[in-house]
Amino acid sequence: MALSRRLGSLDAFRGLTVAAMLLVNNPGSWSHVYAPLEHAEWNGWTPTDLIFPFFLFSVGVSLSLSLARRREAGAERRGLLGKIVARGLVIIIVGLLLNGFPRYDLATMRFPGVLQRIGLVYLVAAPLWVLCSRRAVAVVTLGCLLGYWALMTLVPVPGHGAGHLEPVGNLAQHIDAWLLAGHTWKPEWDPEGLLSTLPAIATCLLGAFAGEWIRQQEPAARVPVRLAAVGGLLVTTGLIWDRWFPINKSLWTSSYVVFTAGAALLGLACCYFLVEVKGWSRWAVPAYVFGTNPLLAFVGSGLMARVLIRTTVAGAEGAIPVQQWLYRELFARWAGALNGSLAYAVAFVVLWLAILWPLYAKGWKVRA
Repeated sequence: MALSRRLGSLDAFRGLTVAAMLLVNNPGSWSHVYAPLEHAEWNGWTPTDLIFPFFLFSVGVSLSLSLARRREAGAERRGLLGKIVARGLVIIIVGLLLNGFPRYDLATMRFPGVLQRIGLVYLVAAPLWVLCSRRAVAVVTLGCLLGYWALMTLVPVPGHGAGHLEPVGNLAQHIDAWLLAGHTWKPEWDPEGLLSTLPAIATCLLGAFAGEWIRQQEPAARVPVRLAAVGGLLVTTGLIWDRWFPINKSLWTSSYVVFTAGAALLGLACCYFLVEVKGWSRWAVPAYVFGTNPLLAFVGSGLMARVLIRTTVAGAEGAIPVQQWLYRELFARWAGALNGSLAYAVAFVVLWLAILWPLYAKGWKVRA
């Protein structure tokens, strides 16, 4: 079938992902965070480690559906490619502006970031999807996964040898320290570095294949079952691959790509079953609010968090950040340090739900 309407289940899935991103990015205190709301220290995963790949996966689903609709409407490849390049560059620029806010010191500013990775991945994945056959794209996807595995395990790093996968001494870190010195999240490496963007492209392309498959399936009742079946297979494959190439978000390992893509399929299958098959959509309205304006939610919340941290108020011990005062006085005072930190994060998400709701109600969308 040709899916001409907007896929509500995808908006719900993406919105839940964005809401989760805001939740884990904005605790009241980074010293008091429940373990599932923190990233794994290195190898392994927590629920928080699923959020970014879920979003990249949804980018892939969305690009395959939207590009198919535009091609069916008569759009030419050249026009599509122009829009793709413009959109990818805007996302990267917005990410850089967010990273540097408010000082923009180019000597020390972090260059990689979440939006920068999304933009780079989009600039590669979307043109591939427009220009190449599905078989060729499948070969590229597999090549990204196996090629990255080979690079990370077989190419020797000076002073450490081949196959070293610790924070310092792996090939991805070595390249970042060489090309991005002074501009990374940590002094010597970055979780959104250059080489690890290669398997992230595979995450997006796997989402694109999922979108293409959903678009062509009928009847709708079969879709969530098949999505869940493939999702379960990928999760299992990722867990098996973990024995040789550990699941690791910071390195975006190939096993991590396969595992999280499978988990994303399981999540999307649940949303599809509830929204598209059963017609139960009221529960998803808050998710739609985030899912239809993800860029505004991410950038706006990031700017707000930075302003709250950099703006100070007078306290008993001197000037303290507004964010710290709000956490201490409005949440930790009655809920305790740990639960108060979670309560602050939940309140932050609810605040942004209230901010974005009028835009959703009017059908306004902020796009790159």
